[in-house]
Amino acid sequence: QVQLVESGGGLVQPGGSLRLSCAASGSILSIYAMGWYRQAPGKQRELVASVTSGGRITYADSVKGRFTISGNNVKNTVHLQMDSLKPEDTAVYYCFVAPGGYWGQGTQVTVSS
Repeated sequence: QVQLVESGGGLVQPGGSLRLSCAASGSILSIYAMGWYRQAPGKQRELVASVTSGGRITYADSVKGRFTISGNNVKNTVHLQMDSLKPEDTAVYYCFVAPGGYWGQGTQVTVSS
């Protein structure tokens, strides 16, 4: 069993920044990728960003140039630096680990003035 603990969500004004963190622990044999999905009310969950153990990074088009993902293979952690936040970034953000389909509990990010 793998546990994911997230931190760093909150309320921020448009144009502001937040940093999300996720730490994986438990029966981890080999992590291929870690990253973040988000789900806004009434919308499907969507991939925000991911990073593989080999360093390959993927971003959603909507966050390119504003969000930066970084991972640590030794500590099994992943961070998401979110800058220039917009109201449309408001969502619950979920950390994930692959393979295995493990998810964090979710952390709320609200961008509002």
